[in-house]
Amino acid sequence: MTPLTTRELTPALLDDYLAFFDHDAFADFPWWSACFCRFWNDPGDPQGDSRPERRDRHRALAADLVLRGQTRGILAYADGKVIGWCNAAPRSSFLAPRRIAQTDPDPAEPVGATVCFIVAAPYRGQGIASVMLAAACDSFREQGLRYAEAYPNTTPPSGPYASETPWSAHNHLGPLEMYLGAGFRIHKELERFAVVRKML
Repeated sequence: MTPLTTRELTPALLDDYLAFFDHDAFADFPWWSACFCRFWNDPGDPQGDSRPERRDRHRALAADLVLRGQTRGILAYADGKVIGWCNAAPRSSFLAPRRIAQTDPDPAEPVGATVCFIVAAPYRGQGIASVMLAAACDSFREQGLRYAEAYPNTTPPSGPYASETPWSAHNHLGPLEMYLGAGFRIHKELERFAVVRKML
């Protein structure tokens, strides 16, 4: 596996975060090139429109969310640059909870949620997402949260662009197999995804 380190995202690391999304995150999937992982904190984009035409809006919003400490998670570094990102935060903190809202969550539960994993194409298949998941769980534990939770897809891609959606994009919430291998268990099954959970 590529030697790497992980760091929690802070406002001081904004330039590293933006550079990853500007150049590496979706280099092989330009349809999502304007994502900047602000989707879970962006109620103004209900459809998740991450086409290049939305870049200016999404980049500015992403920068603001990081500077305000709203977007939280783990950055993976190799050779001094970011090669991976995991969006990980207390479940109750997301401004646009998306599929979390479909799970009938108990707001009183002390839960941390991982909702996105992105690894630059040349570094995939080396276990980097698993390293970031472990770092996210450590962070949740340090924050006093009791459970780690995630929402991986359990059905193949669907819709008009399904055949063009790469495995990495379809599994951007993290593949079910990764969570099960890290000690998560299926907590609830819904129509197209599962809720997986691990006690910290």
